[in-house]
Amino acid sequence: MIQRLAKSKLKDLASKFKVVAIIGARQTGKTTLVKQVFKGKPYLSLENPDIRNFALEDPRGFLSSYPRGAVLDEVQRVPALFSYLQEILDNSKTKGLFILSGSNNFLLQQSISQTLAGRVAYINLMPFSITELCKTNLLPANDDELMLKGFYPPIYDQNIPAKDWCPNYIHTYIEKDVRQIKNITDLIVFERFVRLLAGRTGQELNNSALAVETGVDVKTIQSWLGVLESSFIIYLLKPHYKNFNKTIVKRPKIYFYDTALVCSLIGIQNTQQLTTHPVRGSVFENMVLIELIKKRTNAGLPVNLFYWRDKTGHEIDVIVDNAGKLLPIEIKSGKTINAEFFKNMEYWCKLSGEKKSILFYGGEQNQKRSNGTEVLNWRNLINRNV
Repeated sequence: MIQRLAKSKLKDLASKFKVVAIIGARQTGKTTLVKQVFKGKPYLSLENPDIRNFALEDPRGFLSSYPRGAVLDEVQRVPALFSYLQEILDNSKTKGLFILSGSNNFLLQQSISQTLAGRVAYINLMPFSITELCKTNLLPANDDELMLKGFYPPIYDQNIPAKDWCPNYIHTYIEKDVRQIKNITDLIVFERFVRLLAGRTGQELNNSALAVETGVDVKTIQSWLGVLESSFIIYLLKPHYKNFNKTIVKRPKIYFYDTALVCSLIGIQNTQQLTTHPVRGSVFENMVLIELIKKRTNAGLPVNLFYWRDKTGHEIDVIVDNAGKLLPIEIKSGKTINAEFFKNMEYWCKLSGEKKSILFYGGEQNQKRSNGTEVLNWRNLINRNV
């Protein structure tokens, strides 16, 4: 079994809070993790009709059957339970009493915010990180193979090829989650919208253009983006607010939580297609950004990543903001170091006064440049805190 980095943070939160909710996309291993960490607690899946009917018909009796708490999976299926949970929690001092999880994050978080706000600690479980795969010798050596394969657990522990797994995952997500969250009547149009987003990976989000191409209004686009974001399908990287007296772009950039989904939605089936595809650089950037996010979430830390772009086209892929101390990061898929790689960072550093920067790229040679830039193969993220 692949040991998850989030395990220690999950234990820590359970020792401090009465309830911990594990959120994240479908198939990221939430059930496997809670069963491993909380072996002494009864595990109850409310996906099971018998258990769900008991909880629906007699929520008070259902919860009183577990005075020492339990792991409640797919708990969003019985929203009435949350009000009774609130009463139990307010009358108990026991830490880590209940562990909540569910595959539909939107409904789960909505139910929690309505009744259990302030009583629950959250942990976001993402797909495998390169660190987790490396420790078990499952990390592909080839970057194109890794981008195509992605990081979702079933692709590794069940040996399901990504080209077979991803279309079924997308279909299940749209059929189950989207139908429950929003009353979307035309799922074909919604799926076309998701494919359009995949083609825009790493680009600024333009709702008006998406509305025109999809054939729906801007409000619908905004609503659909909210569904995808709350379900951990897409990540919107916000622009950094500090402009250094420059007119800056204020729209977020669109990324997906996993590159295998991007490749599948675009129609890339093998590494040969990916190697020559125009989106390869964007998919590589997507992969590195999400790895940076995993390092934060696995440690239970808030994400402090942004991007920066001015109206003249100068752009920094990632700005790490540590309480006002800024670190610019550029991400390049090329294997050969090029002088062009450094131009935007040098420009930004002159504006900001910052002295250090990092270039993550696809090559093997690591360097420390006199301009303050550290050049690293992107896999050095395993040992590097940024």
